[in-house]
Parts: sequence; C-alpha cells; structure tokens
Amino acid sequence: MRSDTFFLLLSILILVPGVAGSEEPAARYLIELDEAASHRMHIEARVPAEGIDSVTMWMAVWTPGSYKIREYSKNIEALTARDSAGRALPVEKLTKNRWRISCPYSDEVVVQYQAYGRTQSVRNCFIDSDGAMLNGAATFLIPEGGEEGPFDVRIVLPEDWTGCETSLPRHPDGASTHYLATDIDNLFDNPIVAGNLLVETFEVDEIPHWLVFQGDRSLWDCPKTADDVRRIVEEQVRFWGVIPYRGYRFLNVIAESGGGLEHLESTLMLTSRWSYRDRKKYRGWLGLVSHEFFHTWNVKRLRPRALGPFDYNREVYTDDLWIVEGITSFYDDLLLARAGLLDRKQYLEKLSKQIESLQETPGRLLHPLSTTSRDAWIKHYLPDENSVNSTISYYTKGAVVGFLLDTHIRSLSGGTHSLDEVMRLAYHRYSGERGYESVEFRSTASEVAGTDLSDWFQFHVDEAGELDYSAALAWLGLRFKDPTEKEGEEKEEEDEVQEGWMGLEASDRGGRVVITSVRVGTPAFDSGLNVDDEVVAIDGYRLLPGQWEARRKQHPPGSVVNVMVSRRGGLREIKIELIVKPQESWKIEVIEDASEEQRMRLAAWLGRAGQEALEEEAKKKAEEKTEKESSPEED
Repeated sequence: MRSDTFFLLLSILILVPGVAGSEEPAARYLIELDEAASHRMHIEARVPAEGIDSVTMWMAVWTPGSYKIREYSKNIEALTARDSAGRALPVEKLTKNRWRISCPYSDEVVVQYQAYGRTQSVRNCFIDSDGAMLNGAATFLIPEGGEEGPFDVRIVLPEDWTGCETSLPRHPDGASTHYLATDIDNLFDNPIVAGNLLVETFEVDEIPHWLVFQGDRSLWDCPKTADDVRRIVEEQVRFWGVIPYRGYRFLNVIAESGGGLEHLESTLMLTSRWSYRDRKKYRGWLGLVSHEFFHTWNVKRLRPRALGPFDYNREVYTDDLWIVEGITSFYDDLLLARAGLLDRKQYLEKLSKQIESLQETPGRLLHPLSTTSRDAWIKHYLPDENSVNSTISYYTKGAVVGFLLDTHIRSLSGGTHSLDEVMRLAYHRYSGERGYESVEFRSTASEVAGTDLSDWFQFHVDEAGELDYSAALAWLGLRFKDPTEKEGEEKEEEDEVQEGWMGLEASDRGGRVVITSVRVGTPAFDSGLNVDDEVVAIDGYRLLPGQWEARRKQHPPGSVVNVMVSRRGGLREIKIELIVKPQESWKIEVIEDASEEQRMRLAAWLGRAGQEALEEEAKKKAEEKTEKESSPEED
C-alpha cells in the first residue's frame, strides 16, 4: 500500500506543475468576500478572447451527488462585462443559465458578477460575517468551450478571518488562497470553507488528513473527535485495501443544520453545535462521516458509467443509486461497529431502524429499487405529503438489500465470501474513468458468490414486493423480537388502556391541528380523511393545539370516533373506526440459544463490536458460575 502511495504522490508532483507551466487558464477567478455580512460575494472572471467575436458563460444547474436541479443561476446579481481596457461590453442573456458577451475587438473579457449565498446546504453557498461555505457549481460561471481548464482561483478574505480550506490544488506560486483547478470537474468537486477555522491533523499510512471546524466548536472536544475520525479512516482503508488520494479533508461546518456531500478528496458536512454533547447525535455524526468517506471509493471512483463525465446542464440517469447510496448506507454504521465506535446493541438498533423505516413505507410495494434510482430527480429530493405512499428511499431499501445480499453471499459460500469482497473486486475492475454497467456489478457479485444471482437481483432490485429477512437473520443468530414480549417500563404499562390506531400524522400549525400524512390502507385513509384537513373536534369536543397526542390515545381499538374537520373552509364530520396498530416488530436481537457457529459468525461480521460482545458474554457467564459455586447449597 505504501509503495502504491509513493508512486501516486510522485506522479502528482510531476504532473501538477506541468499543467501550470504549459497551459493558459481557461478563466482566472477572483473571489472577494468583503461584503460577507450581506451574504454576498463579488466574483471576477477573466477569459481569453483573442480572435473570437463572443464569449458565452454558463452556470451549472446541479451538483453531483445531489440529484436535483438547483437553478444556481437564480442567485446571480448585477452581471456586467468589459474588455481589458475597461470598456463596457454588451451582455445578452440566452437562457436561464447562459450569457453571451460580444467582444469582436478584445483580447480578454472581464466578467464581473455578484452572487447571493444564504442557503445552509452542502450543495449551495452560505456566506455571512462569520465565514463562507462555497460550492463550485453554485459559484463559478464557466466559459463555453473552456471546460477542460485549467482554472485559476484566487480568494480575498476579510481581514478578521484566519483561514481558508479546500482540496483544490494549490497554485505553484504557493500563496495560501491561490489555487489551480485542472478542469471543470476538479473545480466543481472541491468545496471551500473560510472563516475562523480550527484544523486537526492526523496521518493514516503516512497520508495526511485534516478535520476542519468552521463555526462555534466550543462544545466539541476537537482532538477527541479527530481521533474518532482517524479510527473511521483506518477501518475503511482496511476494508478497501488502498488509499486513492494524496490527502483528505473533512470540512465540518457547525451550523444548526445537517447533511453531507462526498468529493474526491474531501467531504463537506453540516452539523449542530450540540451534536457532540448528545451521545446519540454524535454517533449519528460519526455515521455521517463514515458514509461520506465510504463514497471516496464507492461513487467517486467506483461509479455507474452514467455518473461521469458529468453534464452539469441537465439530469443524468442511472438505475444504480441503490449501489451508490444504499450499499454505502449499509456499510456506514457497520464499519463504525467494526472500528469499535458502536457496540453490538447500538449497531443492531440502527439496522432495525432501517428495516422498520422500509417496512412502514407503503410505497415499498409499488416501486422497485431500480426505478426509484431513476426517479431521484423528481421524487427523492422533492418529497410531499404522499411520498410515504408512493415511493421509497434508495438509501433505505438499498441499505436493507445490501444487508440481505451480504448475508446471502456469506451463506452460499459457507462464510468464505461476502459483499466486502464484491466491492473490492468491483473497485479493482471498474474504478477510474470507465465506470460499470448494472449487469457488470451484478455479475461480479455472482462471481464472488459462486452462483448466478440474476434471479436474486430481479426480485430484490427490479421488482417491488415484501422482502424476506428470515434467512439473513438466522445466518447471524439474530431474530426480530416478539412484539408480545414486554420488558422494563413496558411491563408496568400493561394495565393501561390500549390505544386505537388511525394511521395518520397531525401537528400544530399556526394555532391549528392539521393532518400532515395519511397512510394507504389505514382507517384514516379508508374513512376519507385528507392531508391538510384541520381537526376541529373529536366526539363533539373542541380540539386545541397541543392536545392531539393525549386525545387520540383515549380511544381503544374498536372505537368509532367522530372527527370534525375543516376542509378548504367547509366543516364536515367523518366517522373512523380505530384498530389495533399492526404489531410487527422490526427490533433485531440476538437469539438467546444461538449456536456457537452463529455467535462466531456474528462476531466476525461485526468486527471489534462483535468481539467485545463475545468477551462481555464470556465474562458474565464466568461471574455467574463463580457466584453459583460460592453460594451455599440449601437443604
């Protein structure tokens, strides 16, 4: 591994200076952030124009990894152009994201524009007096025909900001905020964060990694966080067996928002200042880190053929987002467990939640995974009140199918092969410029499994329907908990009246109780209750904000409830018969009398978390044996 890294670094050191020395930049950008307090940046783009009559500039409409048309050009303000002598040039707007500048007698066109950035999202730009978070697709106007670059980028920071971090290649002049992107993909793939930053650094196999904090990190233990991130990196490097980058940045923007987006040599993440103090939320943040970092291999290098080179002006389609995002979602928490950052119980809770989320989504019976991938542009990123009934998440079902595929391969091969091996073999064959077709990934899985999995993929990926978890769970000595079993506080509540179930969600909205979701096949759906109905009264008594949860729990199964609603200003009363909520349990637990073989499989699958659980069980048994032996025998 280290010898491969040496040659990678050597090739980079040889090639990057050559770009700067041999090619005139397709554009030179100057970004000024002196008006950050008003959420604006001023950008100047200098484009060579000798011998041509016009220059056309365009802006991307989406960012790779986030499959939605974002219309970044809506944030462009006050666009003007001049020649190198300062003379104004005419600008014609051709389409929503393209401008043509006439320049028949100019050797250079200087385009100046102002961009507004106040969207706290890993796909957009956010700028204020405390710092800036810039995404290339939402920042740069590109000269048509100059997409192959290179692009010179210089950033001027406010005097009270301390730094700027990005994985854009440094300009050969060595200036701290001067960069030279090799081409348009390189320019768009490297987000920039600036402000008063804190940077923690660590190495894995002699490769540098930077954990960058922007924002209020006073509640975070930054060195401890960096150590946890290092453990994630080490575990994933062990998984893949190769480090494909010369350095990697985790850009952690602390803002009251969330999300993450993968890049070749960095990830941009948003999180809350409170996440570190809440252990559950912090484990969720570690899962985000693990997810985005896994993408370093799975999608940024091992990718469906459709996902690169990119057309930044329109949608691109693939049936394989379940591989890109779903399998990544399967491994993100599993690799935390293998690294010892989740224990066995915590991991099984997360796996249970994924299965539960899928099983409580009626849309799972309508759309296969492959179609859901293709519909990402119009459904996943554009949810509405009916989404739960009409679609599924390729993240969630993809993760569940990843789990089933992994255990299926392990079972078929007697535990000698797994999805881990499929991912590594696919990476070896298809990473880089080529990409893979769906059939190639599936055939690789069949090869590793030692049998044709075509029918398996047809059922799990290309068709909609219920999934069978029994074989997967049994292989690992797991089961779904019996929903009739009570424990702890649940036992104390057995005498309480069982609440009836309607199958709807409601919330307080502007002093009203409003229905926000109605699931297909439930009493609420069958009775004719609608989303956006205001619930005015139940059984003749006025319902006030804050009372919904308490009032709905007062009616046992079998009750017929009169619900008065206001729909578009008209009052109507609807009768609804409550039922017992379906009691299927998706909580996974270890089978108490699992065989030794099953226990060893589970321990091996979970890595460090599994081994620690075995050791804890052995310790507990030893203590129980000692206690029994030391207790006096009774006559």
